[in-house]
Amino acid sequence: MPVSLLGFPWDASSSYARGPAHAPPIIRSLIGADASSPYALDGTDVRNAIVSEDFAALPAEPAEARAAIELRTAEALRTGAPLSLGGDHSITCPILRALKSRYGPLNILHIDAHTDLYDEFDGDRYSHASPFARAIEDNCVNALIQVGLRSVGPDERAFGERNGVVMLGADETEAIPFENLTAPLYVSIDLDGLDPAYAPGVSHPEPGGLSTREVLSVLKRLPVAPVGADIVECNPERDVGLMTAHVAARLAKELAAAMA
Repeated sequence: MPVSLLGFPWDASSSYARGPAHAPPIIRSLIGADASSPYALDGTDVRNAIVSEDFAALPAEPAEARAAIELRTAEALRTGAPLSLGGDHSITCPILRALKSRYGPLNILHIDAHTDLYDEFDGDRYSHASPFARAIEDNCVNALIQVGLRSVGPDERAFGERNGVVMLGADETEAIPFENLTAPLYVSIDLDGLDPAYAPGVSHPEPGGLSTREVLSVLKRLPVAPVGADIVECNPERDVGLMTAHVAARLAKELAAAMA
């Protein structure tokens, strides 16, 4: 399927530090930069896979921004599978709502240091700490498989257990039930799922995470083409020599190839 590249410059739902709103255009520039190959590791020319782009600004009011994200994702589906660049992780819930309208509940691979299953965080039920709790409540989720976790509180773990969430640490990639990652498949990558040695430019670095190679290996094993994906939480204000943005660009190329 062709790929629609979307940029959602939103970080007003972040709980600790702003900055991810600046990431989408930076990652987009690196996807096509002369310093890097335009090809995915399987040889797919990403320039041919991506057939449309939408990096428009978002409204300042949170509910209006979520509505705009959902609408723009639905519109992008007319052209191709949406590959979204954040922004903080709160963008994922409205994206999943749009995809649910097309495909029904999704099977989701979620790479992250955190579960993002809080009922609310600092009084915000649509915080970047809560997108998968809201997505489950909205019946957007068939199966949720989380990988890379290393910051899980008891309330989140209990919520996950009640809702059948598979919760795996960064040392448990071999336990991923790929047989459950069937169509319709969605992939959500929070860059703090990687170890800070590979992705230092995030707001919530948690040592002990995945390597870039481990994430690429997981993506290579996906049994079906994703119908959508996102890469979130790159914070350019905390990055080192664009290291994290370059990782995001490589992951975007691999996801685009898998989707195409």
